[in-house]
Amino acid sequence: MGLWSRLMLIFSTKASSAMDRAEDPRQVLDYAYGQQQLLLVKLRQGLVEVATSKQQLERQSKKLSSRVPQLDEQARRAIGAGRDDLARIALERKRTALAEIEGLTTQVAEVDAEEKRLAGQERALQVRIEEFRTHRDVVSARYSASEAEVRVKEALSGVSGELAELGMAVGRAEEKADRLQSRARALDSLVDIGALQPAGGGDYVETELRRLTSGAEIDDELERLKAEVGAPRLAAANGDDRDAK
Repeated sequence: MGLWSRLMLIFSTKASSAMDRAEDPRQVLDYAYGQQQLLLVKLRQGLVEVATSKQQLERQSKKLSSRVPQLDEQARRAIGAGRDDLARIALERKRTALAEIEGLTTQVAEVDAEEKRLAGQERALQVRIEEFRTHRDVVSARYSASEAEVRVKEALSGVSGELAELGMAVGRAEEKADRLQSRARALDSLVDIGALQPAGGGDYVETELRRLTSGAEIDDELERLKAEVGAPRLAAANGDDRDAK
């Protein structure tokens, strides 16, 4: 295979692939159905022409057949008048007419056979066209249904993709909310232990001083309670010692 042939093969293959992607099978079927209808019309026109030719031949044969008795009568009259020359002419015309009638009869038979053949083809083509029409309707319906199904599935796949993206967005939002909540809790803990100053709560030094003052007050109160509890115990112990002496 030469370079040009290979290029043509590649081009035709790509063109066929592009047409296959672009063409609508329903349009192809409609076109084929229309072509068959045109063929049927042409066949019927041919059938009409053949039938017309047959009728013309039959009329011509009938006309010649009606002339044969006239020529025979002319020959008889010429013989009766002693005009053998005229009788001979009439008989020659009669023979010519009979020969033409025979030829016309043969032609009529041939045209009749052709008419019957075309009529059979017309009936067969009509049946085939009807079957093709039914097949076309079925294929067109299936293609339309498949096309609609594809559109629905494509739409659903788009919705699924959007839902998936929405779910991811919701997940990211929830994750961010959890991080913010954890951060808020951590900030609360830092505020509680005094490591972080709450908003509007004074400076860090004041906070530490209040914490130390509060601690000192607690220590003083604890010592006072110990003293109060310890004094009665000490008095009781001294009384026991005196009794023993």
